[in-house]
Amino acid sequence: MKRFTSTALVLAMLALAGSCISLNAALDTKIRNGNSADHNVTKLDKIVIEGPDNAVKYIDRFKAIAVAEMKRTGVPASIKLAQGILESGYGSSELAKKANNHFGMKCGSQWNGKSYKHQGSCYRAYPSAEICYKEHSEFLKRKHYEGLFKLKKTDYKGWAKGLQKAGYATDKNYPSKLIELIERFKLYKFDQLG
Repeated sequence: MKRFTSTALVLAMLALAGSCISLNAALDTKIRNGNSADHNVTKLDKIVIEGPDNAVKYIDRFKAIAVAEMKRTGVPASIKLAQGILESGYGSSELAKKANNHFGMKCGSQWNGKSYKHQGSCYRAYPSAEICYKEHSEFLKRKHYEGLFKLKKTDYKGWAKGLQKAGYATDKNYPSKLIELIERFKLYKFDQLG
């Protein structure tokens, strides 16, 4: 084993620290100069969520994928987050924990993926919650929900009412529950990033 003098060790540590400072400065410059991916992450992180710890953790975990899916498919991030919160109980439901299904999506006749039996029904099972978020977008892109995509991404009230009208949920209070969650946690701010 090679021994270093304390002076050599200090010099090595200073060189390493200088490299880290240079790297951080380069990243800061890249963000300030408008690199679009970094710029969007910065905007995303500036949206502060206030509420119970379980709500903040859930939204922080899924806000990036909700915004990415909104940009990819047109499904408002606020709607996706509110549905995930409502359907999965902030990610704590049995279906969310054991099947990574955050939207209560049932198997249906065209589903050929893995499934999970819950309360006598067949639900879709996913390898991760993030894949579930993407599949939820694909689910809503079906012809059955095409009318929703004529609405603006920022029209979360229209989307909430349209989901129920199109038969996504049988609960007559489904739209008001989604709207209440969106307004309580100010999830509509994520829609402005699309």
